Amino acid sequence: MEAITGTGKNGWTKVDSNQLVQKCGTALIVSRGVGQVVEIVNDAFTRLFGYTKEDMPDVAHWWPLAYPSEEYRDTVKAEWQTRVAKAIATQSEIQPMEAKVRCKDGYERYVEFHFSNLGDTNLVSFIDLTERKCAEIALRESEQRFRLMADTAPVLIWMSGTDKLCTYFNKPWLDFTGRTMEQELGDGWAQGVHPEDLQRCLDIYSQSFDRREQFSMEYRLRHHDGAYHWILDIGAPRFHQDGSFAGYIGALVDISERKTAEESRQRLATIVESSDDAIISKTLDGVIMSWNEGAQRIYGYAEDEAVGKPISTIIPPEQMDDENKILEKLRAGASIDHYETVRVTKAGKKIDVYLTISPIKNSAGTIVGAAHIARDITERKMAENRLRESQEQLHISEERLRLAQKVARIGTFEWNLQTGVNTWTGELEAMYGLPLGAFGRTQNAFEKLIHPDDRANVVRLVDFALRSGELTEGEWRVIWPDRSVHWITGRWQVFMDESGKAIRMIGVNVDVTQRKQAEEALGSASRKLIEAQEQERARIGRELHDDINQRLAMLAVELEELQMNPADATGCVQELQRKIREILHDVQALSHELHSSKLEYLGVVKGLRSWCTEFAQRQKLEIDFTSEVSSVLPHEIGICFYRILQEALHNAVKHSGSNRIEVEIREHSNEAHLIIHDAGRGFDVEAAMQGRGLGLTSMQERVRLVNGTITIQSRPSAGTAIHATVPLTAEHDSQRVAG
Repeated sequence: MEAITGTGKNGWTKVDSNQLVQKCGTALIVSRGVGQVVEIVNDAFTRLFGYTKEDMPDVAHWWPLAYPSEEYRDTVKAEWQTRVAKAIATQSEIQPMEAKVRCKDGYERYVEFHFSNLGDTNLVSFIDLTERKCAEIALRESEQRFRLMADTAPVLIWMSGTDKLCTYFNKPWLDFTGRTMEQELGDGWAQGVHPEDLQRCLDIYSQSFDRREQFSMEYRLRHHDGAYHWILDIGAPRFHQDGSFAGYIGALVDISERKTAEESRQRLATIVESSDDAIISKTLDGVIMSWNEGAQRIYGYAEDEAVGKPISTIIPPEQMDDENKILEKLRAGASIDHYETVRVTKAGKKIDVYLTISPIKNSAGTIVGAAHIARDITERKMAENRLRESQEQLHISEERLRLAQKVARIGTFEWNLQTGVNTWTGELEAMYGLPLGAFGRTQNAFEKLIHPDDRANVVRLVDFALRSGELTEGEWRVIWPDRSVHWITGRWQVFMDESGKAIRMIGVNVDVTQRKQAEEALGSASRKLIEAQEQERARIGRELHDDINQRLAMLAVELEELQMNPADATGCVQELQRKIREILHDVQALSHELHSSKLEYLGVVKGLRSWCTEFAQRQKLEIDFTSEVSSVLPHEIGICFYRILQEALHNAVKHSGSNRIEVEIREHSNEAHLIIHDAGRGFDVEAAMQGRGLGLTSMQERVRLVNGTITIQSRPSAGTAIHATVPLTAEHDSQRVAG
């Protein structure tokens, strides 16, 4: 071959001989003449694609390499011809182009090819992009899995970048706000925050963001129907694999119902204590359970003198028959409205009272007691005036009482600061794991029920309320007698006498254990989403860095030694070729781990069999693969079985200690079955599921996505058996192989 001179896209300035082209590390085709007869197909081209000069007598034979279909090849060729025409018209170089290529052995590669014209000689060079493309595909698949999981999560999820601007919202968020992704991105989401909450919300977010700390805040967010809902927003920082900050991820839950209940309870407590009327609750047996200050003023008994005593204490003997009839009506669910009768004070004085009596129901709708609202009508005119002024207030009080009893797990207490007696309702005792009447009725008895780690903070909050008289709230844990831990949120108010001395504390407790568990589940879901993504990236990084990268570095060292000692070229080149082939084989195996193209062009069963053969050779173990399948298994089932097989075999190699594994794929009762068994060390399945690893969870999730089931049976020293079952639909049945 004559010398070729000129300058091409890849920096070629001179090709002196066939030997120089052959030794070039870049895959090359050199052609000459009008017919573009191929003169050289160098070794690098043959190693990359498997084709030799005999396979391509002229450049036109290059185009059938384009993959995967004739239509795709025509598209690639047409695009190439367009670029050639443009270069001729503008007297410029032909721009490089990317394409998918089928190698001689059927393997698929992504390449970028360049064309250089050197007089009557043309040079086509090829750069292998397969590794980069596979990595990009793997990253896209990982992101798609995250978005799929996020869009099916029962919470609102958002993500932001390092500039504090939001980059993602899941489908439940968009469904909630009724806005598009484009409208919410950046800081567009802030348009839906209530104006009174916006600045506080932004301040908390910015401060936590700057400190890289998790935050939790409550604010109002506009629903798609225009109403504002209270939401709990929990955000946590995200980090890249190298530890650099990547932004934030957050999850939201709607807490409007809880907020409404809290506001109602607060209003109810204030109404009850501020009322001039006697507001009493009693059991269906007639035992007094609560006694407000209005009752003390009217009847003369202090709270500790009345609570726990029979209602007959204030009923004249001649009125007891009427009281029994009232109790019968209450047990039947009836209410007593505007009932005038006579009651007796502590001093023995008979007074006329105006009663409204309503049944009290628990959250299950069962009647558990009755509520009395009584007004002294001894002075009729004064009573009538008071009745007109407070009629609306009485109606509200009745409704609030019913609402409070319907809300699950609500308990109230009243602490008489003068006597030291702390009186609890039965619901509150149950909330702390105590049987009815077991509470010691002192503040010290209450403090002993609080989790030791929370006790000091609760004492501090109570002291603050006693000093300031302000409405106070807090959250704490309690330990039940069975040692289980429960979360309580409480609000209380201290009441003062005319001199400003604290005389009484009244409060409400709510069991928020389920909410706390939901918050923990949200945080765990976010962590697992991030961990799954980071573990997959870390595994790919380790494969590339610890193996492929190290071996390539050794090749570079050997090439430098060869350059310094060219006399040893013959033997060294053969050895270098062998090592390069090994690296190519391992890179191919790694790409199959990420995405097995064999499932597509061989089918599911043959593709899995081929992967098992390659895996067994690499790991130097025996895999007994059998199959009894008469249908063409769908690709989604193939991917599911492929990932389960990967996880199971990798785990077996790491942990089982067995050098023989049985893999079976069979079809039975319109179901596809994948069974993997080894006789190795085995493990505790329950303990493994509760650990930090995601392998077993990933298997279960993949099978669930194709409506299948999976069982994992193992125990120490007894081997492991994994059985995945996926139903075949009617559409799958129609694909059965003929004959």
